[in-house]
Amino acid sequence: MNITQEKINDLNALVKIKIAPEDYTEKVEKSIREQAKKANLPGFRKGMVPAAHIKKMHGRSILVEEINTLLSETLNKYLTDNKVEILGQPLPVMDDSKEFKWDNTDEFEFDYELGLAPIIDFNITSKDIFTEYKVKADEETLASRIKNIRRSYGKMTNPEVSADDDVLYADLAQLSPDGSVFEGGINATGSIRLDLVKDKKILKSLIGLKKDDVVELDVQKAFDKNEVIIAKLLNIAEEDAKDLQSRFQVTIKNVNRLEESDLNQEFFDKLFGEGTVTDEAGFTEKITEEVESMFQQDADRKLQNDIYTKLIEGIHIELPDEFLRKWLKTTNEKLTEAELAEGYDDFAKNLKWTLIENKLIQDNNIEIKYEDVFQTAKQRLDAQFRMYSPAPMPEDQLAQYTATFLKEKDNATRIFDEVKALKVFEYIKSVATLDQKDIPYKKFIEMK
Repeated sequence: MNITQEKINDLNALVKIKIAPEDYTEKVEKSIREQAKKANLPGFRKGMVPAAHIKKMHGRSILVEEINTLLSETLNKYLTDNKVEILGQPLPVMDDSKEFKWDNTDEFEFDYELGLAPIIDFNITSKDIFTEYKVKADEETLASRIKNIRRSYGKMTNPEVSADDDVLYADLAQLSPDGSVFEGGINATGSIRLDLVKDKKILKSLIGLKKDDVVELDVQKAFDKNEVIIAKLLNIAEEDAKDLQSRFQVTIKNVNRLEESDLNQEFFDKLFGEGTVTDEAGFTEKITEEVESMFQQDADRKLQNDIYTKLIEGIHIELPDEFLRKWLKTTNEKLTEAELAEGYDDFAKNLKWTLIENKLIQDNNIEIKYEDVFQTAKQRLDAQFRMYSPAPMPEDQLAQYTATFLKEKDNATRIFDEVKALKVFEYIKSVATLDQKDIPYKKFIEMK
């Protein structure tokens, strides 16, 4: 067997594999003998089918299978032994001029295209400067969060007249263009949340209403064409809600109001545990910590995105684009030219980032241990379970769920990639210069 590589340029190469009969004959004969022992054919006792009979019936297909196996093993071994870093997978070159007899006397020659990984050279140093934002809760955001928490622990009342943030429980009847009730149209009983009404003029018309009052409502304008809210209110499909143009007659059945909980010790103990907070100042401090902790997750994501963008744009990386486009088409038969053209840039960016990650991991001996993957997966599962039950799952049971979760290859790969990215970002942050800046939440949102 002979295998050679012809380098076309820094990013593309051609591998030629020549296979002679002595390379495959023994493997083919062995496979034929094994099939003969297992064969169960009419006229022969099981395991007593002559090898010559199997060769006559299936010899060609066995030869093809063995040649394919030999090609795959040979090519993979060559790439590994010679440390050839490739992108995608080798693509066989179709050559109609080559005709084989497939009679166990052929000398085969197969060619494969390779897309070579580029050599990239860069270092992260203290001269690389990134802004690390510390997002501060402004008074409006903090007040809104406190209000929502107090309402969550408050009580429901039924005031006579509606006000801001109330919920109107009402009958809704679809109207004809002339303003009369549309016979056979949509009729529903639902709750109109005033905090979801976007149009200020409509909101004003819904304030000051009482039981049995009747008003007209343009649902599309009121909810800013949000088909999810409209569909839920009218009990119709979201697709129907999207195209709905009618106005509705609204008859108020009741006004509901969620009163805010008092800022007392009972309320503080429910939220934070007995005696943890004893006054309003301590309550505000705790909520501020909670809100700013949530903001920090957004700030961390922005920092990661800024690092990603700067390195992708700042490090010159050439790719074998023509080869990669061909490889994507070959491995995704349903991929259209339009889809390829639209998605290739994002694919290339992600591939470049993978090359950057791999170089940083290799150059700086960054380790990704199974324990890191396991703990990250456990944290993700714990967060999911807490969405349905605030009580923590027993540690041994959570560990068992995690182990089962990671047995699925896709799950393990996804968590591994997540840990890999986090390790790389942590390394970059430890070496680069982080310019810390305090910023109000509203200004931070404007930057995103």
